[in-house]
Order: sequence, then structure tokens, then C-alpha cells
Amino acid sequence: MKKSISAVICLFLAVQAWGQTYTLKEYEEFALQNSKSMKVSQERINAAENLRKAAFTQFLPSFQAVGTYAWNQKNISLLSQDALLPVGTKMADGTFGFTADQISNGWTIIDGQPVPLDADGVPFNPKTNPEKIQWKQYAYLPKSEMTFDVHNVFAAGIGFTQPIYLGGKIRELYNIAKTTEDMARLQTDNNQEELIISVDQAYWQTVSLINKKKLAEKYVELLEKLEKNVQASIDQGVATKGDLLNVKVKLNEANLALTRATDGVALSKMALFRVCGLDLDGDFGLADEDISPNQAQELDPAYNRAQAIDNRFEIRELENLSKISHSQVNIARSRFLPNIAASANYLTTNPNTFNGFEKKFKGMFSAGVAITIPIFHFGDRVYTLKAAQSEERMVRHRIDEAKELINLQVTQANFKVREANKKLEAAESNISAAEENLRLAELSYKEGLISLTDLLAAQTAWISANSDKIDAGIDTRLCELYLRKAIGQSNLKRTE
Repeated sequence: MKKSISAVICLFLAVQAWGQTYTLKEYEEFALQNSKSMKVSQERINAAENLRKAAFTQFLPSFQAVGTYAWNQKNISLLSQDALLPVGTKMADGTFGFTADQISNGWTIIDGQPVPLDADGVPFNPKTNPEKIQWKQYAYLPKSEMTFDVHNVFAAGIGFTQPIYLGGKIRELYNIAKTTEDMARLQTDNNQEELIISVDQAYWQTVSLINKKKLAEKYVELLEKLEKNVQASIDQGVATKGDLLNVKVKLNEANLALTRATDGVALSKMALFRVCGLDLDGDFGLADEDISPNQAQELDPAYNRAQAIDNRFEIRELENLSKISHSQVNIARSRFLPNIAASANYLTTNPNTFNGFEKKFKGMFSAGVAITIPIFHFGDRVYTLKAAQSEERMVRHRIDEAKELINLQVTQANFKVREANKKLEAAESNISAAEENLRLAELSYKEGLISLTDLLAAQTAWISANSDKIDAGIDTRLCELYLRKAIGQSNLKRTE
């Protein structure tokens, strides 16, 4: 039951929306809501924002935990065989030595000092030739007691590393991520402006075709009325069949033009609805179908150029690229500087080395600071720095070039606005003249003072003047739109 009610409500809303008339602002809002490119741009912003947050985390310590297991085929032995350690005496100076009763060597007196003799009876220095000492007592050290079971080794640890100074790399990487996010938002604003401009172009193109369709309908009505009058004149014997044929030819041409205008309106509306994300087969009206043309607003060229330099997407994007290239230079320069980081860890192993490879988990804490100082690498860092500096200068040159092109675009847009206004003035003047000429031609034709050909020529001139007025009126709208785009106004103002 609930599903049925919902379906009825949706159907009612759809029927109510069908045939609805919308303003230009509403069509723009439809486009912004339904545009896939705007949704892509928003996701691009989300991605850049998360990358900026990820870059910020590089300022913070990183924590890590590790656990390992290793199986070893052999055990570890500190001795290759059983060892015999001589038994001596700790001397007064703390060194290892011996007394006369602890060795079997003979003795002799040299320069009043006792000196031991080796097995051949030759005096020797026990400090430089300890292997010649003949010890009486030895301590036995079996190899088996110095062999440790390391077949199964377990280790685990946890610690953190905190960067202290990396030559400014982290700061510059964060700046790059932040600038990239700004560029994503800037690109979204530009996409929005481009979308609005495409909607406005399609909207005013549709308005132009709608008015030309109405003009074609008036022309058909005018010729149909003339056809009836010529037929009446033929019945009265004051016109010829040739006159009627001339009118029929013009009427056929007018009907063909009306058909083309009707098709053009349908196609233009479909193009508008596609940009706005509406049903292509919908029957939505345009609020400005009967709007009268107005003069486009002319702005001070010098002010426009200055405003364009501050507002244009191209300049702001290049300025962000300049920031990124400057950060790249700083990153390249940081390779000459030392890197300092602090760390702290806790490590536990089984078997552990704290008590003779005891097969128990035991561990210890450790903390320290590490510093790495680059010394020489055959100019790699120098060349990288020079390349980054060239990239930065290249972006600066591109900014200067873009400013020159923008100045030219703004000047051209101002000229086109002025030209469109003059064309509109001329079209309005021609309308008055064409209407008066048509009125006089109709009176003169009724009085028999001019031929049918002259009347048809007056009608053609009237149609041409009205068509030119429609084109001039739409042109003023579009030229003002292009001027505001050239000066970088994202919030486009319109002449209502």
C-alpha cells in the first residue's frame, strides 16, 4: 500500500513538472546538481584533502610493531673445541699476570731484574710473547658449555620514530599537498563557471530559435493573408495567376523555414536539457522567451584587465604551480642539509642474550638520535637543484605570457560588446524603417500603386530586419557573458 502511494505521488510530481517554465538561474542550478563532471570535481577535492591530511601526519611520530620467528639448522657455539684457560693472578695495576710459583719457566737476572726463560733457555718478555709461558695450572672450559640452542628463535618489538629535522622536506611536501588541494577547488570553480557558460549559451540559443520560429509563424500568417487577398483580386479581375503563384512560392518557402525553425527549437531544447541533466524529451519552457533585447554593459577596459589578472583561473592556477615549483626547489636544497630523527624501541627475544641465551622472553628499552649528513655524490644534488630552479623560472615566464594573452582577450571582449551594442542599435532602427516600409507598401498595393513583387520585397525586408534584431539582442547577451568570463567573474551578472 505504501509503495502504491509513493508511486502515485511521484507520478503526480512528474506530471506537475511536465511543461513547467524555468528561468535561466533555475536551469543553471539543474546543471550544477546533475552534472557528472561536477561530481568528479568534488571527488577530486576529497582526494586532495585526504592527501593533504596524509602529508600532515609526516610531522608526527610513526609507531610500528614487529614480530618474527626463525628456524636455524645449527646451534651457536662460542668455542671450536674444549679450551684450557691458564690460572694466573690479578696484579696490582688490575692486569692479568702471574707469580713465580704459578709458572714452570726458569729465571735469569738481567740488569738486576728477573726475566723468565723459555723452553730453550732463552730470555723473553711475557707481555709480548705470552705463548712461551709454561703455566702450572689451567681451568677447563668445555665446548658443550658454550654451545647455545638457537634452533627456534622468536623476536618481537615495538617502537616509534620521530623526525626532528629533515632539511624542510616535510614542511614543503605538506605545502605541496595543500596547494594541490587549493588547485582542486580552483578547478572545481572553473568547471562550474564553464558549465554555467555552456548552459547560458544553450539557453540563449534556444531563445533565439524560439523567437525566429515565432517570426516565421508571423511571416506565414502574413503570406496566407496575402494569398487570400490576391485570390480575391483574381476573382475581381485585377490580378493575375502569376501573382498568385509568386505568393504561393513565397508561402512554401516560409512554411519550409518554419519547419526548420521548429526542428531547430526542438534540437536546441534537447541540447539545453542534456547540459542540465533533464529529460531530453521533456516539455520545459524558458522564462525569457519573450524578453526584449537590451544593451550589453560596457566596462572600463583598464579596470577589466586589472580585475582579470586577479580573478582569471589561468593566472591563479599558474600561481599555485609557482608555489609548488618553489617548494620543489626547497626540497632539492634540503638534500644538502642533515637529517635528524629520534627513535625509541622495546625489543624482546626468546632465547634472550641477557642471561646466557636463556630460553625465555626477555627484552629491553632503547632510545637514540640518528643524524645523516650528506657529503658528496658527484654533483647529483647540485644538478637536481638547478633543474628545480629552472622549472620555477619557467612557471614565472608562463605567468607573464598568460597576463599578456588575458589583456588581449579582455580588450577583444570589450570591442565585441561595443560592436554588439551598435548592431543592436542599427537593428532597432532598421525595424522601425522596415515596419513603416511594410505599412506603406501594403497601402500602396491596395491602391494599385506598386506591384506584388514590391510588396513581397517589403515583407522580406521586414522579416530580415526582425531576424537581425533577434540575432543582435542575443549577441548582446552572449558578448556580455563572454566579457565577464574574460575578466574572471565566477558570479556571472546578467542583464535582466
